[in-house]
Amino acid sequence: MSNELVAPDTSGVAVKLLATVDLAGEIEGMAGRLLRMRMVTIEPGGVLGPIHDHRGRPGTVYILQGTITDHRNGVATDYGPGVGWPEDRNTTHWLENRGTIPAVEISVDIVRQE
Repeated sequence: MSNELVAPDTSGVAVKLLATVDLAGEIEGMAGRLLRMRMVTIEPGGVLGPIHDHRGRPGTVYILQGTITDHRNGVATDYGPGVGWPEDRNTTHWLENRGTIPAVEISVDIVRQE
């Protein structure tokens, strides 16, 4: 599935919230924002989609296990354990696990409080 225009909806994904920090008292101008850390597991054949962006929700990802294929700008890039990448306002992508074992990532981002 390398064509971003037909990225499927999310399936085979589990998300566990690990921690949050209310940034209002930490950094001036950050009221209403949280620093959030999650563990995301994508089962073999699973997809984190559809295509989405990270405008207003910058973050970083670090792969603990398995391989995650990141689809952006028509290019599919595989990332394995010990590798990470930034997700900034220019990131528009979707993810999948083409492997045979669950892919596990730690995702840290800044989000608006709900």
